[in-house]
Amino acid sequence: MEKKNYKNKKISPALKYICLILSTLIVLILWGCGYRKEPETSDILPPVTSNDTNNGGVADIEEDLNPYSFILSFAGDVNFDESWSTMEYYNTVENGIYDCFSPDLIQMMRDADIMCINNEFTYSTNGAPLDGKYYTFRAHPSRVDILKELGVDIVSLANNHVYDYGEQSLIDTMTTLKQADILYYGAGHNLDEAKSPVYFEIQGKTIAYVAASRAEKYKMTPQATEDAPGILRCYDTELFIQTIKEAKENADYVIAYVHWGTENSYELEEVQLATGKEYLDAGADIVIGAHPHCLQGIEYYDGKPIVYSLGNFWFNDKTIDTMLLNIHFYGDDTEEFIELEIVPAIQSNHMTAIVTEQSEKERIFSFLEDISVNVEINGEGIVSEVSN
Repeated sequence: MEKKNYKNKKISPALKYICLILSTLIVLILWGCGYRKEPETSDILPPVTSNDTNNGGVADIEEDLNPYSFILSFAGDVNFDESWSTMEYYNTVENGIYDCFSPDLIQMMRDADIMCINNEFTYSTNGAPLDGKYYTFRAHPSRVDILKELGVDIVSLANNHVYDYGEQSLIDTMTTLKQADILYYGAGHNLDEAKSPVYFEIQGKTIAYVAASRAEKYKMTPQATEDAPGILRCYDTELFIQTIKEAKENADYVIAYVHWGTENSYELEEVQLATGKEYLDAGADIVIGAHPHCLQGIEYYDGKPIVYSLGNFWFNDKTIDTMLLNIHFYGDDTEEFIELEIVPAIQSNHMTAIVTEQSEKERIFSFLEDISVNVEINGEGIVSEVSN
């Protein structure tokens, strides 16, 4: 049989055209089915390792170290008693809290990750003033809205005025705060609640708040019992130290808020100097005080601060230095830092305002240094420990 030779055989133009169409269709079909050349290794980004993030395969070192940075803010005594001069003033002003606090101070309070004040009164319409008590403070429950406007997240009830109108008034206070979604500590319906730390989770860190009071010469504000409401006392420090230790077992940072000291005095009591250190030894990272109605000094002990009194924040019409205390926690898995910032303010004529004039700021910082034990405060209000 003769073998056919196709080597130089001519192909008609029509056939060439048909072949071109068919080859194009085949290429398109294969591409759509996913048949395509994979890039060489050098054409793609380096593979993501176990230490990298999803950021395009580029490791984010800061995220790997779990950095954190948050601010806890604290202010001293406020008083919303209906017959007290603060609320009499509040009832007459046009702009509510903005006529009682400077807007920049309010904004700073709202910006804090957690804002805490000392609630130096009871929210209630029930009860009668305690017999034999000279000052008794009671606010209408609706006044809790002022705390909301100020950005308050938690209040200390471990003080000498939350029981001014008896047991039911304290119960009403706790109910009012709970309904407003504001936490409280240092008091409870029973002793277990009064002792219980309040915990917050922020950026992977757990913060515990604990509070107690030793602020009455005549002890009229009762300690909670197994089945009766009251506060946690610390005349005997045993229970409070137990509470601090429990908190430290369950938290990265513990704030101990204490009602203590001599009213209207810059002098520190020996019991403040002694027990403040006990609380730090028990596991507190910071001790913060209230009750004297004026600023008191600051002391570092074993590298940790005791702020003996925050003073009045919005309590009467007197002209008095006060402050917002900002505590900045920051660091990562390798290092951690706690930095105290004093935001100086003045309460005067029922108005509390941040001090902005540098000379006046420096006056307050200098005064605080003078009444403190071992600190210095720079022009920005940052507190640091100094050697005695």
